[in-house]
Amino acid sequence: MLYATSTAAQKRATLRSGLAGGGLLRFPGAFNPLSARLIEEKGFEGVYISGAVISADLGLPDVGLTTATEVATRSRQIARMTDLPALVDADTGFGEPMNVARTVQELEDAGVAGLHIEDQVNPKRCGHLDGKQVVDTATAVQRIRAAVDARRDPDLLVMARTDVRGIHGLDAAVDRIKALVDAGADAVFPEAMSLLAEFEAVASAVDVPVLANMTEFGRSDLFTTDELAAAGVRVVIYPVSLLRVAMGAAERALDTLVAEGSLQSQVPGMQTRGRLYELLDYPAYTRFDSTVFDFTLSAQQGRREGAS
Repeated sequence: MLYATSTAAQKRATLRSGLAGGGLLRFPGAFNPLSARLIEEKGFEGVYISGAVISADLGLPDVGLTTATEVATRSRQIARMTDLPALVDADTGFGEPMNVARTVQELEDAGVAGLHIEDQVNPKRCGHLDGKQVVDTATAVQRIRAAVDARRDPDLLVMARTDVRGIHGLDAAVDRIKALVDAGADAVFPEAMSLLAEFEAVASAVDVPVLANMTEFGRSDLFTTDELAAAGVRVVIYPVSLLRVAMGAAERALDTLVAEGSLQSQVPGMQTRGRLYELLDYPAYTRFDSTVFDFTLSAQQGRREGAS
């Protein structure tokens, strides 16, 4: 009922423990708090909070228009709804090193288990777009050092993302990654890799976990979890996938409403009222206070109703 039962510290310990094990951790992107609960129910190891999704949810492109406050607010809403560790996209840290430090503490207070800071020029853009620019190594290292120094919980995972691969090539990206690990990064996120061999090269070059971004319509093929694990990847994110699926379904439904005058033909594909209530855990609220929810759904309603 209400929010997660695990504390932020417990979730950070869970993430650290998972990374210390031998398996691949799967982090689908939650586009809202309810989808985070669904991710947990389906047995995944964590929840990812994408900057691109936060931007899109606000109707904005992913070109550095969101603020640290907006990201922290959405992170808090999602992280508190699940017992899974949440990893959040902190972009460039939203400014100079002091801004990076404040961003880290704001996200720490929001209850996330980890965050990543990238080396793009501020304001940044989506890592799979052309025209990206990266800062020099000294500036990138300064951001990571500021992030590491700012955290108060040593279990908060500070991950370094680099976009160097798409601009200067793999060798330069590996050199950048080594410098970021030396600066204190607990894990690394090489963005816009295109081959499994590239992930293997990064994983063999450093002794920290490597993250793979399996975003659709991007630079990388959509490798399977088995392929990524074999390449030495320890975390995989699917940042925008659920939003894309949901928005695709919403668009098809609206087209159907225009064409057919009703959504009757779309009802079989909708989440039923009963399933929504199950995911929201209405029975727990009933046990707490019977005045909140004091009726039951018939079997027919549970099958046929998909709205409100």
